[in-house]
Amino acid sequence: MTLKDTTAGMTVRIDEVEESPLKQRLMTMGLIPGTKVEILNSAPMGDPIAIRIRSYNLAMRKDDAANIQVTAI
Repeated sequence: MTLKDTTAGMTVRIDEVEESPLKQRLMTMGLIPGTKVEILNSAPMGDPIAIRIRSYNLAMRKDDAANIQVTAI
């Protein structure tokens, strides 16, 4: 499952960040394998999604979220 496929209220663990132009930046922001992420909500039209990672909230486009493999906790 990817981060794009999650719904509000889910808690997931990051398994892998696939190769993409933003991979290094996403990993610098804390999206590294093994990190727990809480899905907060999404915009009215579904894009972007809001996630809570470590101690801050992050808004992410669904196109970018499709590059992050996760497992539900």
